[in-house]
Amino acid sequence: MLLSTAPVAPMFGAQAKTEFLRLLRLPAFSLVSLMLPVMFYSFFGLPNAQEHFMSTTAGLYMLASFGAYAVLSIALFSFGASVAAERGTSAVRLMRASPLRPGAYFFGKIVASMGFGAVALTVLVVFALVTNGAHMPFGVFLTMLVRLLLGSIPFTILGFAVGYLASINSAIAILNLINLPLSFASGLFVPLRAMPPFVQHIAPYLPSYHFGQLAWGAVGAAQESWMTAALWLAGYAALFLIVAVRAYRREERKEFA
Repeated sequence: MLLSTAPVAPMFGAQAKTEFLRLLRLPAFSLVSLMLPVMFYSFFGLPNAQEHFMSTTAGLYMLASFGAYAVLSIALFSFGASVAAERGTSAVRLMRASPLRPGAYFFGKIVASMGFGAVALTVLVVFALVTNGAHMPFGVFLTMLVRLLLGSIPFTILGFAVGYLASINSAIAILNLINLPLSFASGLFVPLRAMPPFVQHIAPYLPSYHFGQLAWGAVGAAQESWMTAALWLAGYAALFLIVAVRAYRREERKEFA
């Protein structure tokens, strides 16, 4: 007798919806992810929004910067914190015993992360528009959105690695120790020209710097082409994937061997 299996597409779609709703219903994640970039833009972007900066305005430049910060943070925390929590509460074992395909589990988290990143970026752009901080043409917004969502893949992989390497109690602290230094050192909060010389020297070797270049390039203020930035990020994605796969296999051996 042939055993029927659940259709793949509905399973993947349902898992993506579930993951997105789970993030939305966590105020500690959803409110912080949506409002923190807006707050930072209010402090750093609005005061000098109309001034000329590089080949654009300070408002647009900082809008791109904090848009990159918002998507980067969501990519890290939506994967890292949730995976660590699911390991700590043995939810991974329950899912392993269910008919849920492993691919659907990871697909759902990636789609939810990208979806939430798109919402956060949209909220930030609308805030800049209504406060007269910056007006981003729709075509520029779409370009930056696509670049940042695709460029966030290395950070989702890094978050996955942290989720499998760290405990439920230490994951958030470790993610913050990764997120904030990377964001500051790559110029997402303060332009690199205003940072100390040693920071300016190490910034081009950081994944967040090249991620920022994708956003700055959309507003005409990049210092490297999007292809160069994409190649750097692809290299980091491969490196993080090696770490993530090793961490995942170690957990599999420990839990299910």
